[in-house]
Amino acid sequence: MRVLVVEDERLLADAIAEWLRDDAHAVDVAGDGAAALQRLDVNDYDVVVLDRDLPVVHGDDVCRAVVAGDSTARVLMLTASGEISDRVAGLALGADDYLPKPFAFPELAARVHALGRRSRPATPPVLRRAGIILDPVRRQVFRDGRYLLLSKKEFGVLTELLRGDGAVVSAEQLLEKVWDENADPFTSAVRLTVLKLRRKLGDPPVIETLPGEGYRIP
Repeated sequence: MRVLVVEDERLLADAIAEWLRDDAHAVDVAGDGAAALQRLDVNDYDVVVLDRDLPVVHGDDVCRAVVAGDSTARVLMLTASGEISDRVAGLALGADDYLPKPFAFPELAARVHALGRRSRPATPPVLRRAGIILDPVRRQVFRDGRYLLLSKKEFGVLTELLRGDGAVVSAEQLLEKVWDENADPFTSAVRLTVLKLRRKLGDPPVIETLPGEGYRIP
């Protein structure tokens, strides 16, 4: 999934981003509300982890912009206040979930994963196709009963292909969902990652390449 972390405490923002990247998500970071709005105009996010008390543009205004726009992103709002009235106010703005600080990183990651599933058409919690079983929560992949050890990018690409449910997924879509904003749009990273993934999946081959269109698992 593609996640935007909006948090003005840099150490906390970096820690959240690193934790989510370990879960094979592509993560961008914004340090204030204005920077968040700029990224939301450019990128398509599944989840926005949004601190409520932001400089430049308040988190409430960022939340309103997400809700009012065309984005399908889900908003997980963070705040230093644990008051019920603040949670109610945040949800009333259109936030999908609310998490008071301090929080446990495993809980935040679980909430992000749950919101990410809601940002797309409904998919089963465990993805199955062509003898492949992928569990996004446990980060486990099996092919015909054989456990596969995948890198974060390989896991992300395979997840997107399985979610495609037999449809073609373009290299641009994979780059958008699996890599962050620092990725070079002209990079060969997608092609090389698919190549490595094919090798690990083994025979018979299951990933098809459609020249000029993308990849699919039929």
